Order: sequence, then structure tokens, then C-alpha cells
Amino acid sequence: MKSKNIKTRIEKFLQAPLKLLFILFILVAGLVVYDHKIGIIVGMVVVIYSIAVLVMYYSYKPMIMMELVGYAFEQGQIQRELLKELAVPYALIDIDGLILWHNDEFENMVGETKVNKDIHYYFPHITKDMFPDSDSEASEFSMAFDDRQYQVQFRTVSVDINVDENDEDIQMSAFDNAYENTMIVVYFFDETDYRRLLQENKDQRLVASLIYIDNYDEVLESTDEVRQPLLMALVDRKINKSVLDINGIIKKPEKDKYFIVFQQKYLAQLQANKFDLLDEVRNINVGNELPVTLSMSIGMGESSFQECYESARIAMDMALGRGGDQVVIKEGEKTSYYGGQNRVIEKNTRVKARVKAHALQGIIEAKERVVIMGHKLPDADAIGSAIGIYKLAKVYNKEAHIVLDEATISIRPILENFENNSQYEEMFINSVTAKELVDMDTLLMIVDVNRPSYTECPELLELTKTVVVFDHHRAANEVVSNAVLSYVEPYASSACEMVAEVLQYTNESIDLKSIEADAMYAGILVDTNNFVQKTGSRTFEAAAYLRRKGADVVRVRKMFRDSIETCRSRAEAIHGAYIYREKYAMAVFPSEGVDSPTVISSQVADELLNIKGIGASFVVSSLNDTIYISARSIDVINVQLVMEKFDGGGHANAAGAQLTDCTPEEALDRVKAALDEMDEINIEHK
Repeated sequence: MKSKNIKTRIEKFLQAPLKLLFILFILVAGLVVYDHKIGIIVGMVVVIYSIAVLVMYYSYKPMIMMELVGYAFEQGQIQRELLKELAVPYALIDIDGLILWHNDEFENMVGETKVNKDIHYYFPHITKDMFPDSDSEASEFSMAFDDRQYQVQFRTVSVDINVDENDEDIQMSAFDNAYENTMIVVYFFDETDYRRLLQENKDQRLVASLIYIDNYDEVLESTDEVRQPLLMALVDRKINKSVLDINGIIKKPEKDKYFIVFQQKYLAQLQANKFDLLDEVRNINVGNELPVTLSMSIGMGESSFQECYESARIAMDMALGRGGDQVVIKEGEKTSYYGGQNRVIEKNTRVKARVKAHALQGIIEAKERVVIMGHKLPDADAIGSAIGIYKLAKVYNKEAHIVLDEATISIRPILENFENNSQYEEMFINSVTAKELVDMDTLLMIVDVNRPSYTECPELLELTKTVVVFDHHRAANEVVSNAVLSYVEPYASSACEMVAEVLQYTNESIDLKSIEADAMYAGILVDTNNFVQKTGSRTFEAAAYLRRKGADVVRVRKMFRDSIETCRSRAEAIHGAYIYREKYAMAVFPSEGVDSPTVISSQVADELLNIKGIGASFVVSSLNDTIYISARSIDVINVQLVMEKFDGGGHANAAGAQLTDCTPEEALDRVKAALDEMDEINIEHK
């Protein structure tokens, strides 16, 4: 069809002068009318021109067409020779797979070849269902043939068949089964060398790896001082030998961390050995009571080595989040896990929680009684976490008490579930009774606070040598100096979350009662503001654990329903709030006649964050000659830094402070001054 179109256009081009003669004759006729003599002269010239054009057209047309046909035939022969000598194996087959034609390279590839032979005969891998449909442009697949790797590509073509029947290269009988003149072109691209070089490049890529000792401090504490250097030397030797076996480079940036670089081809060796380094290190024993466990991460498959390192760092977080003592390989979006022999660790938890739980278990078992206390004016998180530790102590048949001097309105619904219950007699005691009970054989457990002066009874810290701190607030300058075990996890949402994790790691089976699970669930709910603030995967895991133990969302919700007076007080504080510097909400909570103003003021601070454009809120309340500041943030503003200026603290988005030398209005003025100073510093920094 293309050839016919070309021929038609050429004929139109050649006939153009003939068609123009009609225009010339019309012009001559006009000249004859205008000027008879001139018209006759021009007419004679046109006649002579017409005769010349006709003669040239009919004499040269066959010659021109012959030249075109010869050129086309010559081009066809050239193309045919090019196809036959093409370096890529090439063949034409019909829709049933019969070979119609092939080039020399195809014959060299498979040996002696004949047309009318089914292509499946030479390549069993190729089946008819691999052929593209008539409407498809192409299809391809990879195959191995004669120790070579090929990329096979199919293309459909539609042609007008017009060949010499005596042509030995193309047999006309082969076209009998073809319909609509459709054939399939098959290319065989040899990718053996390309794939070999690609694999070599992949094998030689650098892989970033991190190795962390999960329980470095705890292992050393469980080992005699004279044996500690030997233990760490053996660990270093095992790790260095393992890296040497894979021709890697190792750097130790910290005492319990290693950075490793090696070629990707050695990863298969590590996988084949099932990362036996973890087992070898775990089996080291020079008198240490705890086995040394490692977490290893590998980052690979990225476009740059820096991205590989970032993948290794993310993979390490995954390894620690799953309990440690395992290997995590992150290759792009794909993540693989290889565990060690220690299978008692729950998934998606922190190594630190596991280690602290085991350590706490040993301390409890060694003591006669356990006394638990939180901070002054305890909230639901302090009481809930204390109840969780109380349950843990009872599991080991220890005498246990919770120190509580004043029950605010925020925790009364929780306490009502334990009052008049024979199973919880003497569960709560005041500070006076606690000071009479505490001795050197008592474990003092501090929850939801890490500052001695903020505890319910600071004097208890001096009456015993065994003090354990469990808190989710950031440690400040004032700390419990005599703590034998300190578990301060600023990334946890609440102390109840931390205690819930610990309960899951104890060796004993803990059967939480529904009221106990409700109390701990309430603590998480309050500190996260209904799972809105500072909520991570660990938070939901702890909540799920408590739900499995009987915590009921409806019961907990009923506990925290407010009275109409409380709602009015909260609304009054919100009504009196104002905006400072277009991004800070300020309010003074009217504390007169209100029970637990500190709790309600924190709720007001949370409510003010719902105002559009507000980045942080500050609500001031007073109780017993003490000014309490509740600070909340929802954006990049770090209220913890603001509260630290008043010797307070907390988290970046939830913090507080206490003042005793000013009025509520003066406290807000101090907060404004601190915010002004921080904003000026930020402007200068920018």
C-alpha cells in the first residue's frame, strides 16, 4: 500500500505540466479577444510547448518508473541482506510458530535450521501463549539457551505478500496457515555479558551495616569487674573476625556500637551461615549472668551509599523495636528479618523494656515488700502505673502498698473500684504509714516522676537503699541519685505504657483483673489525650494488651465524665483566654471552689490547641499557694524548653512547671517574657 501511494504521488507530479496546459489555453483565448495578433503568436508558442511536454511525458515516464522500480528492488535487496547479516538472531514465524524465514545469526545460534520447522522444536521454553495478540505491539521474556542468557522479543507485523514462488528462502506453502497476512518477528538479544557485568557491579556495591550490643550496661553489671574487659574483648574479637571473613571494614564509634562496610556479594555468605555471629556472641560466658545479645541491621539497594546508611539506621530501629537479638535487612521497600535463638521476646517492643523487666523481676524477688509512689497530686497515669507494679509485686507474693496522701477528683473514679474490696485491703497508705514500713528490705518503686522533690513523699528516698524509677518524662538536673534501676524513657506516651510492656516480659503469668486493666488503660488515655498526643506503635500495643486483659473502653469513658460545675469552670477559662503574638493561647483557670484545678487546667490547655493558628497554649491555675502552669503544643514549638526555664519539664508537646512566688497573672507574664526571648533567639538564628 505504501508503494502504491508513492507511485500515485509520482504520477500526479508528472501529470502536473499537462494539467497546466488547460490554464495556458484559457489565457491564450483571452489574449485573442484582447489582441488578435498577439493572441495568435502566444497560442503558437503554447501549442509548441504542449507538444514538447506530451512527447517528454510519454517518452520519459516508462524510464522514470523503471528507475523507481529498480531503486525499490535494490533497496529491498539491501534490506534483505542487512537482515540476513544482522548480528542479532532474527526469525519470522507464523501465528502457529512455524519458521518462515531466519537470518544467518539465528542459524548460527541453533545450528542447522529449516523453514516450516516449529520454533518450539528448537526452543521448548517458547510456547504459543507467549505470542502477542494481533492487536498487541510486542511481548518479551527471558530464557537460557546453550549456557547463554537471552531476552526474547516478539513483534507482530502485517504485510502484503508478493514474492517469487521460486524463492528458496521463503516457501509459499508456509503462508497457508496465516490469516490476514499476520506474521510474528522474533528477536533474540544475547544479554549474557550484560547480566554478568550487572551482577559484578551489584556484588561490588558497598553495603552499610550497624551492630549494636543490646544489653551492654546490664551485662557488665552482671559481670565481675575484673572479667569485664575480658568479656568485651571476646565480643570485639568475634565481631572483628566475622567482618574479616567478609573482607569488610569495621569502625567502633561507641563502646557498644559498630559501623561496618562490606561488598554486597558477601551477604549471601552471611545468610547461608544464618548470621551465626549472634549465636557466637550469645554463647560467650566468662561469668556474666546475662548473655550478650546483638542487633544487626543492613541497608542496601539504594542509589547512594548515604541512602544505604540511612536504610541501615532505619533497619536498626526495626530490630530494636522487635525486641533485638536479630538481623534486619532493608533493601529499598523490602525488609527481611533473621532471628537468633532467643524466642521469648515479644515482637514490636523495645529491648530496653525487656532488659528492665528482667532486672526489676530480680529486684522484687530479693525484697520483702514493695512500696510504690508517684508524684504529688497524682493523675490517672501515676495511679494506673502504680497499680500495675502493685500487681507485679503480688504475683511474686510480696507485700505491696501504694503511697497516696490526697485523692484528687481525677482519680477518684479509679479508686472507687478498689475501695471496699477485700482483695485490695491496705493497698493505699499515706506517707506517715509508709515511713513506718520502709526499711532496708523494702523496694521503693517510683512511677511517673523522676524528680525527688515532686514525689508523694520525698523522705522515703532516704529510708531505703533500693529505689527503682520508672518514668516517661525527660530527666532534669534533679534526679534520684540512689536508684539501683532507672528506666526513664522519654519516647513513651505514659508510665502505664511502660509498665504494661514490663508486665508482658515477666516470666510469671500475670492475670490482670478488669479493674486493674481499666486503671492502666485510663492512664494511657489521659496522658495521650485520647490517643492524640505522643502516641506511637508501642502505645497501641500496650493498649491492646490491656484490652485483652479486660479493659473496657466504655467503663473507662464513664470514669472521666465531668460534672456540670467542672464543665462550666472549663468553659469560663476558655472564654477568658486570649491570643499572644498571634500563635500562643493564654488563660487563667479560676481555681476557687474547684476540686483538682490542675487536672482541669491541663484539659483547658488541650482544648485551646483546637483554635486555628495556635501553636502552643499555656494555662495557669493555683492550689495550696502553688501556681501550676500547664503547657501544650501541637506544632514545632517545644513547650518543654519553655517550662525548663521555670525548673519544670515534660515533653516537647506537653509540659508543666510549678511556681510559689507569684500570682497566676504574674506567672503568665513570666511565660510571655520567656516566649519573647525564645522568639528573638529563633529570629537571630534564622
